[in-house]
Amino acid sequence: MLAVLLVNAVPATAATITKETLKIDRDSRTYFMFVPDSVGTEPAPLVVTLHGSGRDGRPLVELFRDIASKQRFIVVGPDATDRRGWQVPADGPAFLYFLIEAVKLKHAVDGRRMYLFGHSAGASFALTMGLMESEYFAGVAAHAVALQREGREQLLTASRKLPIAIFHGTSDRVISIDTAREGRDALLKSGFPIDFHELAGFEHNTLYTRGVTIVGPAWEFLKTKALDEEPRYQVYR
Repeated sequence: MLAVLLVNAVPATAATITKETLKIDRDSRTYFMFVPDSVGTEPAPLVVTLHGSGRDGRPLVELFRDIASKQRFIVVGPDATDRRGWQVPADGPAFLYFLIEAVKLKHAVDGRRMYLFGHSAGASFALTMGLMESEYFAGVAAHAVALQREGREQLLTASRKLPIAIFHGTSDRVISIDTAREGRDALLKSGFPIDFHELAGFEHNTLYTRGVTIVGPAWEFLKTKALDEEPRYQVYR
């Protein structure tokens, strides 16, 4: 009898991470999505996570799962075309736009509160996409990030000075803390509001073992950011 009661105590509708497929013309792209039970018909914020090299979209969605349930927001983690790294134009910005539009067809999304979070190669890509689409994404949070040098001057002329949070380990041997500081200084010089966190003793992939210490503050930063107007997507050719 006790065993039956325990089984019945588990909600039958408990939200799970789902693996989805998005078709764009002849191409099929995979992404992972978590929609908490707490999300109803009212528009919810959306966090798009961009994974590091050699991984897929699921781990970062997993990291955000608990806080998304408590704070009521949707998390979507696409796979890069080539898991070794994210590329323009194959992975964005157009792909991210189509991805978000696909999510909007299924769930109510608050268009003024759409965010990017990335790790490593995904962090650098999130930063680039945020700068390219500064009037579409409300904010960016990045862990273990390098601000790209190619085309940097153009990126820094973004039409909106979107808010950016950077988290970087002092013991990162893949992307040094000095590289992160250099990117931070370039963004600050161009007028972007930067929230910079140096994580003492953190290595490049510490995110996957102590992720709550990063995704929690990242969400606290992002959730207060919102576009003043409806999102505007910039088309690039």
